[in-house]
Amino acid sequence: MLNYFSRVVAVSTLILIFAGGLVTSTGSGLSVPDWPNSYGWFMFSFPLDKMVGGIFYEHGHRLIASTVGLLMIALAAWLWRVESRRWVRGLGLLTLAAVITQGILGGITVLWFLPEPISIAHAGLAQLVFCLTISIAVVTSAGWINGYRGPRGAAAPGDRILRQVAGATTGLVFLQILVGATMRHTGAGLAIPDFPLAFGHFLPPQWDAGIAVHFAHRAGAGVVAVMTLATVGHVIAHHRARPELVRPAILLLILLATQVTLGAYVIWTAKQFIVNSAHVANGALLLGTSLVLTLRAYRARFAVTVASAAVGTSQPAEAHA
Repeated sequence: MLNYFSRVVAVSTLILIFAGGLVTSTGSGLSVPDWPNSYGWFMFSFPLDKMVGGIFYEHGHRLIASTVGLLMIALAAWLWRVESRRWVRGLGLLTLAAVITQGILGGITVLWFLPEPISIAHAGLAQLVFCLTISIAVVTSAGWINGYRGPRGAAAPGDRILRQVAGATTGLVFLQILVGATMRHTGAGLAIPDFPLAFGHFLPPQWDAGIAVHFAHRAGAGVVAVMTLATVGHVIAHHRARPELVRPAILLLILLATQVTLGAYVIWTAKQFIVNSAHVANGALLLGTSLVLTLRAYRARFAVTVASAAVGTSQPAEAHA
């Protein structure tokens, strides 16, 4: 039951990221100029008939964020009460602390009139919170606890190359998301107005800060695509009998194709707000799926480490994993 609830929290965090994308994409960040209240009203008592225009997106984002915060409190408390692994309980507390920090950053962005560094940090931390909730969902799953054992009960083998490639892919996806957040919050989303070319050329014929950030995001997409294909190719070539790796690998391919398509349509539709927000949310899904694959690739090594730490205790290593 705990694992199912952790999945609900992860999904709710993804919905919050999409809602945040809507706020940015519609330019509604200052539609509600005060915080933590909304035009002087308590968060949950704001009249629904006043949620019009940008207020709908900004105040809706706040309502979703508050709900996610309450779910995070429940998850952290649940983990602390029933989880025997100290590090998992600590992960729950870390996630709760990150959510609280995220809320404070969100308030600062309003009170300080959307400062670019704070807005970018707010967007980046949202992705980290999503990753933390996904991590909790993974490590509380039956597959993780049982070590992803095969049909004959054999423990899943480790793969150093997969760990390195998948980990690097996850890190690069996160960096790409940060560049994308920088591009959005500095108004550089249409600094290069055509796609796949740049002002009709392979490379932009002129440069400024906005064009540089925008082109870096496009170049980063190419790097992420190559690394994603390398990760998926390694899984298919060496681990076709391990569904816990094959499933996220196939999903990575689908999400990558979707992300490139959405990125193109962001340009072709001049940043239509639904398309733009879907691009943000799908990027989070790409990051989260890559993280799932990375965590599962590390499970075998983690078990060895735990076994070493458990020497001299009466509890089996798997109980600590």
